[in-house]
Amino acid sequence: QVQLVESGGGLVQPGGSLRLSCAVSGFTLDYYSIGWFRQAPGKEREGVSCITNNNGNTYYADSVKGRVTISRDNAKNTVYLQMNSLTPEDTAIYYCAAAFKCGTIVTGSRGRYWGQGTQVTVSS
Repeated sequence: QVQLVESGGGLVQPGGSLRLSCAVSGFTLDYYSIGWFRQAPGKEREGVSCITNNNGNTYYADSVKGRVTISRDNAKNTVYLQMNSLTPEDTAIYYCAAAFKCGTIVTGSRGRYWGQGTQVTVSS
């Protein structure tokens, strides 16, 4: 059974950092690319970042480039999203998703599988 379970969200002040985790079960990280998309109230779904299954290439949305780093631990079958210099505009529910290609996720699609999401709130 495929599961993607996100954790690490929370309330953080502007300028702060969070590290989100996506624990994957049901397949190994060399099978699907894993990415993150976010959904804020009243806004369209936005692809945030993705890491490819084969060579580990990474992709970032322009809105987060330079502030966010995606990485993976194959031994733990977990993907991480390190977010720094957070602003209120980063407030959203963050979902991790699996797809055959990163292009699916970075263009805002949910991919083939996705998790239940974790809330990130940036506020003073």
